[in-house]
Amino acid sequence: MSAIQPITMPKWGFAMEEGMLTKWSVDVGATIELGQEIMDIETTKIANALESPVTGVLRRQVAVEGDTVPVGALLGVVSESGVDDAAVDAFVREFLDSFDPEMDSDSDEPAAEVVEAGGYRIRRLKAGPETGIPILLIHGFGSDLSAWMFNQSALAEDRPVHAIDLPGHGGSTKEISDGSIEALAAAVLAYMDAAGIDSAQLVGHSIGGAIAALVALDTPSRVAALTLVAPAALGAEIAGDFIDGFISQSRARKLRPYLEMLVSNPDLVTADMVEDVLKFKRLDGALAALQAIASANFSGARQRLSLRERLSEIKVPIRIVWGQDDRVLSVSHAEGLPAATGVTTIAGAGHIVQMEKAADVNRIILETAGSI
Repeated sequence: MSAIQPITMPKWGFAMEEGMLTKWSVDVGATIELGQEIMDIETTKIANALESPVTGVLRRQVAVEGDTVPVGALLGVVSESGVDDAAVDAFVREFLDSFDPEMDSDSDEPAAEVVEAGGYRIRRLKAGPETGIPILLIHGFGSDLSAWMFNQSALAEDRPVHAIDLPGHGGSTKEISDGSIEALAAAVLAYMDAAGIDSAQLVGHSIGGAIAALVALDTPSRVAALTLVAPAALGAEIAGDFIDGFISQSRARKLRPYLEMLVSNPDLVTADMVEDVLKFKRLDGALAALQAIASANFSGARQRLSLRERLSEIKVPIRIVWGQDDRVLSVSHAEGLPAATGVTTIAGAGHIVQMEKAADVNRIILETAGSI
């Protein structure tokens, strides 16, 4: 390792261009460890903690709280003990003099596109090489493929990774006649057919987890492994007030409390996140699609489908990850599952654990991939 290391604005998701440093969690002079949370960064989707990419002594805080800077910009400097101040200052000057955000951007980044599949128009973002067993990312209720913005690029280093918008969501077809998990699972299979995917590791969040599990149960030849993130259909209860409030509220002030139910720390919910949900709900057909999906799968605070008793039928590697502070689907649903089902609970995370604790979830997904 070089004696002096930069800490730069990370690129969380292919569309991220800049971020705002909202809080330093460590002081200059502190020794930081690899993976330690050292600052909070706000993106246009959600605020998140940055884990240190290096171990050493924090020598400089180049960016201050409140600064919005481009991806790749210098935030701080870490060094080995014994490096003098003059060398650190020279490193900072050279970095700032040579940094060009335009040169640092990647013009070959993947772009979302639309695929015709099973009578639906499915928006997808595909990343990674063409070879290897694909990973297919399936989001939850009311979300879209950006739910995986902190995951997809990290997973796509040596395998193809597809993130899709389910029917009724994001940039996919809004008109749906059947919003059941069974119908959505059929749409996922239709996408796999259209994309030429014979078998994949399915990674599903919330209702997407139930969809992934049902595909594995009903068409096992199409699934090489499963990673389920706070999945639906493993317990009876669900936060019905979240579902109702998410659908019904049309003003930012009234919608925010329901979005805050998704996270352990309410401060992670940004104004942009709230506005993005409102913009989606204003699209033609979006609200009707959400209502159809909710009525097909939930009755008040109860889930209509249970796959809990069938999990033992799944023969491929399966891992479940849950945030301990989940207020939408209780982590207690992960208790008493078949012994072959590996369960990891993560402290300090709520329902969208793949965004709150992305590095931990990415490790679990890749561990599951490695067992195929």
